[in-house]
Amino acid sequence: MVLCDDFARENVMIGAEVSWPTSHALSSARLDLEPLRVEHADEMAALLDDAALHVFTRGRPSTRAELHAQYRRQVLGRSPDGSQCWLNWVIRSRADGQAIGTVQATVVSEASSLVAELAWVVAVPFQRLGYAREGALVVRTWLQQQGVELVRATVHPDHQASQGVARALEMSPTDYVIDGETRWQS
Repeated sequence: MVLCDDFARENVMIGAEVSWPTSHALSSARLDLEPLRVEHADEMAALLDDAALHVFTRGRPSTRAELHAQYRRQVLGRSPDGSQCWLNWVIRSRADGQAIGTVQATVVSEASSLVAELAWVVAVPFQRLGYAREGALVVRTWLQQQGVELVRATVHPDHQASQGVARALEMSPTDYVIDGETRWQS
């Protein structure tokens, strides 16, 4: 593992060193996961421009400019204060190279353990094919190999598909609710 940066080493855990994982290309039987680049924003803006993707998050599709700005922040790989490591991937179909969604993990140190908060989104035309489950499973497995001990996700109580992904990741719902969403964890 490599350090996210010197600031994290010096400031996140006083007297202890935090080793953050860094994004690498990952793959599964049907998917390639590419570490996020700012250049992905053009392709992803068109793919994610669908209000149906925001039904449970109460948001709206990002404009191309907003997505460029978001990706510029995310590719830094860490929060401004160094307390979080950000790992982001674009999911592609191995069959044709088509981008179909994203998986992200925010890694923090809690009580000397690495904890990851996972999130996934798959464009509407590619939903119900198991891509979210497969992509998130690849990331979860890789994170565990990097020393992450606990994996979490927040899922809207009415979002059956994301609950299915969380169950496939061997997560269970907890009693903890954040902005109306239930925390699931393994």
